[in-house]
Amino acid sequence: MRASQFFISTQKEAPIDAELISHKLMIRAGLIKKLGNGLYSWMPLGLRVLRKVEAIVRDEMDKAGALELLMPAVQPKELWDETGRWAVFGPQMLKIKDRHERDYCFGPTHEEVITDIVRREIKSYKQLPLNFYQIQTKFRDEIRPRFGVMRAREFLMKDAYSFHASFDSLQQTYAQMHHSYCQVFTRLGLKFRAVKADSGAIGGDGSQEFHVLADSGEDALAYCENSDYAANVELAEALPAITSRAAASEVMADVETPKQTTCEAVAELLNIPLERNVKALALIVTENEKVRFFLLLLRADHHLNEIKAGKAIATLTNDLSKNSSDFRFATGDEVRDNLNGCPPGFIGPVGVGANVTVIADRTVANMSDFVCGANKPKYHLRGVNFGRDLPEPALVADIRNVVEGDASPDGKGALKLCRGIEVGHIFQLRTKYAQAMHATYLDEAGQSQIMEMGCYGIGVSRIMGAAIEQYSDEKGIIFPLSIAPFALVICPIGMDRSELVKTTAEKLYADCKKAGIDVLLDDRGERPGVMFAESDLIGIPHRIVIGERGLAEGLVEYKARHAVEAQNLLVNDVINFIEQALHV
Repeated sequence: MRASQFFISTQKEAPIDAELISHKLMIRAGLIKKLGNGLYSWMPLGLRVLRKVEAIVRDEMDKAGALELLMPAVQPKELWDETGRWAVFGPQMLKIKDRHERDYCFGPTHEEVITDIVRREIKSYKQLPLNFYQIQTKFRDEIRPRFGVMRAREFLMKDAYSFHASFDSLQQTYAQMHHSYCQVFTRLGLKFRAVKADSGAIGGDGSQEFHVLADSGEDALAYCENSDYAANVELAEALPAITSRAAASEVMADVETPKQTTCEAVAELLNIPLERNVKALALIVTENEKVRFFLLLLRADHHLNEIKAGKAIATLTNDLSKNSSDFRFATGDEVRDNLNGCPPGFIGPVGVGANVTVIADRTVANMSDFVCGANKPKYHLRGVNFGRDLPEPALVADIRNVVEGDASPDGKGALKLCRGIEVGHIFQLRTKYAQAMHATYLDEAGQSQIMEMGCYGIGVSRIMGAAIEQYSDEKGIIFPLSIAPFALVICPIGMDRSELVKTTAEKLYADCKKAGIDVLLDDRGERPGVMFAESDLIGIPHRIVIGERGLAEGLVEYKARHAVEAQNLLVNDVINFIEQALHV
């Protein structure tokens, strides 16, 4: 490609609303242009990168035996009503009406559409398993679109859906897709981790997320250096920080705490470690129009994991058919109504009535002689022990976030924490959608059975942002070779003034094209500094500089994007050198 025939639109400054490095650099490099809030046009340079990402994803899906199709972006409400998700998916769904006032949505995902296709087409177990995929634009009405393509309203996604006659078959495809995803991200040249995750709004049983590791990532990940264990902090199992409960050694006593409404303030007043304190969180759950009051107990230095808490509450309510239960934090008035008029800041589990259900984290359940609120204003209790001063909790469960240094659940070391950017997610949906939409097949005995189902997504456009977050410096982007807009840029100095430079550049350009090298010839006549700055900003991995001074000795200058120093090459050796560098 000749730069004079291409469209390069770089900027010196990033927009003031750009926060992440990837957002700033994608705008400055002219990869994308903002149309509206969370809406971006993909410019020719950015589209080249996007198409390369897409090609790798498509190739690995084809190798895995998935079949590509393309489903409508606009979906009728009736399909979503069948699964009940029209009402519960939330405000992220962009709902629209046609001229007949019929309801539609701009699809945020396609479980309903693909299930409708399969239930119409598949009749026998002999037609299963099947795995369909598409690479298509999705729309989610983010409440606060930000970070450029990392959290845009419109984005490109690869979504695949598999259908099976048995759970064993689903597990086999799930494992295959896990392998294929690892291949995708390895070929993209990214540092990543596959982690256990919560299924969220998609639903189903097992799920795993694929995260590109980056300090700017929105997700916190827990992993063990000594094993393959890795999980999103939302799901990472927190083992008890105290392995067993010691015998009581103190007598429970009131402690006056007139202004100390936080655990930190109480610990400072009593001159004890924060870890001796237990904090109580008051939650409200509405069950069959009946309000239930829960008191969740955590060690003071730990933080509530709301997903785990929802699942724990679900085991004590009539919500057992679900993986989690909706709850909210109690208001001050609700706390006073349920805890004998005690205001927040002094509440605790001792002496609560039958209307209060106590759930203790595993670590709290093993504590003895701890400090907690006294359920009366301006007082706390010290020397509190389960079994003696208050009943054992209604439920002991893992309801906290893991912290650095916690024991790994697989017993192979301690946990470490890092940040990640989610770029892929795979789910074992089981029969959630197939049952709701009556997607059945006839088994060998001629009996009707519900299909098993899997779902597998990759954020194609988000991968670009994640790659830049992982690979960039003060000069700009450092794209992995597999997705760089061009593999090589040729920068001739004074091409419009020197016939020797022009002839050499044109020949090298032609030889590169003949060798199958994805090359950009910067024939615009720009100054060297401009050419070098733009190629560095854009992230082209390899650069050849041609000048009269070097050519007088039969040399050109070569520099890799990540290298500090340049090196000289003989003109006749350039193609072989670049082919080796590119592994062509």
